Amino acid sequence: MSKQVEWRKGVLRSVRDLTPDIRLFEIEPEGEFIAPTPGSHINVGVQIGERADVRSYSVVGPCTDGFYRIAVKRLPDSRGGSLYMWSLSPGAQLSISTPGNHFDLSLGRPEYLLLAGGIGITPIFTMALALAHAGANFRVLYACRGRQDMALADDMRVQVGDRLEMFLDEEGARVDLDAEIARLAPGGELYVCGPIGMLEAAKRAWQRSGRPADQLRFETFGNSGRFATEAFKVKIPRLGMEVEVPQNKTMLEALETAGVSMISDCRRGECGLCALYIIETTGTVDHRDVFFSDEEKAENRKLCTCVSRVAGGDITIDTADRAA
Repeated sequence: MSKQVEWRKGVLRSVRDLTPDIRLFEIEPEGEFIAPTPGSHINVGVQIGERADVRSYSVVGPCTDGFYRIAVKRLPDSRGGSLYMWSLSPGAQLSISTPGNHFDLSLGRPEYLLLAGGIGITPIFTMALALAHAGANFRVLYACRGRQDMALADDMRVQVGDRLEMFLDEEGARVDLDAEIARLAPGGELYVCGPIGMLEAAKRAWQRSGRPADQLRFETFGNSGRFATEAFKVKIPRLGMEVEVPQNKTMLEALETAGVSMISDCRRGECGLCALYIIETTGTVDHRDVFFSDEEKAENRKLCTCVSRVAGGDITIDTADRAA
């Protein structure tokens, strides 16, 4: 369960490249060290041009030495957070939060299946170490594009041995989700972190298996979609407004900047609080959330403004009774 987080100062002590586009940051917090639990994240204050913003990053490892470690992937279509983080050098002063957790690991289950895609390995790595320490029965499936993209794989192999299995796109390897779930002991749990396509595939396979919905746990990093990220316009007839959503901003951020009163929480496409009704669109809605079901996304009635976008056109929405 996520607890109320507090903000404090921190110092960037070191950086280390895990892959050509994933960098590990070691941060020393000021004041009392709050130990993270598996699946935890910390929030980091970032500067996007003239604008202050916040990004959330999964904590890597148990951090028993009093330092928080996060891994940041440099994205070509970044909204600015990863570029800012990659611009930092050791000694940089940071504003960070104490750990929060929306992706708790429950101990005491008969078996665990951990599935990671790309940078989604960061919380899965920490969970695997915790399960190994607890003597639990588990397997880790790690899918990525190629060997040069295998962040943390060598470190994990040392800790968990042959319980780690790699699936590389460049070798044509694919995870057979139905078969892997069928191997999972009754009462076992599946934990997934990766791009939207992986999460949706895991949800469908889990549903086909007939297993209890609450034994599937997942987290998304909320920046992947089916279409390339591009700018688009949002029309709001109720408010008589038209808002431009640039490539490096979310729809939620653009609406807030324009003065539209919004409700939000996770900003990761998980809670649904920021969802708005779609009146019409001249493009294709790229639903990047994990809140709505496949059927709801196909209906195209609402979208999560914190992560979802429009490709090849614009969109008209309704903000209900919220005022600008």
